[in-house]
Amino acid sequence: MKGARVAYRYAKSLLNLAVEQNVLEPAYNDMKQIAAVCNESRDFVVFLRSPVIKADKKISAINAVFGGKLSPITSGFVNIITTHRRENVLAEIANSFVAQYLAHKNVAKAEVITATPLDATLRSRILDVVKRSEGREVEMVEKVDPDIIGGIVVRVGDRRYDGSIARKLRQLRKDFSHNAYVSKL
Repeated sequence: MKGARVAYRYAKSLLNLAVEQNVLEPAYNDMKQIAAVCNESRDFVVFLRSPVIKADKKISAINAVFGGKLSPITSGFVNIITTHRRENVLAEIANSFVAQYLAHKNVAKAEVITATPLDATLRSRILDVVKRSEGREVEMVEKVDPDIIGGIVVRVGDRRYDGSIARKLRQLRKDFSHNAYVSKL
């Protein structure tokens, strides 16, 4: 819990600074990239959390991983948190920044899970339906999970719509297990 609070505060300070300097979009793109790398590479996160490795080595490794593609504000921010020994929460800071950016822009994040990849027309139809139901802009994250067999699962915030075949089969199994029918034979 303490790490989440620290991450929230650092992300909030970067968001405020980016808004003040009118570089919010580049900072958002950079933090989204950092979050993606941290979410995909466990080794990178373990490297950042290692207390044995010196801060200057971590800074040079971060610069090597991102290849100098980070904007000056994000690069400076990462250098500051690394020199202050807070690089161990960089993944949480990046994820918190992305969430705060979406809240700042009044954009909902929708997670759409399907059994097969979506085509362009179906993607746009789903996006339109979710936009109408939310009444605001929506950023859609698509995931493919063959275990749902068919249908769709949509999560927006703490709400979830489950129209998957797997859920319907579970419901049928539950209904049949509570069958009150008794044969008189």
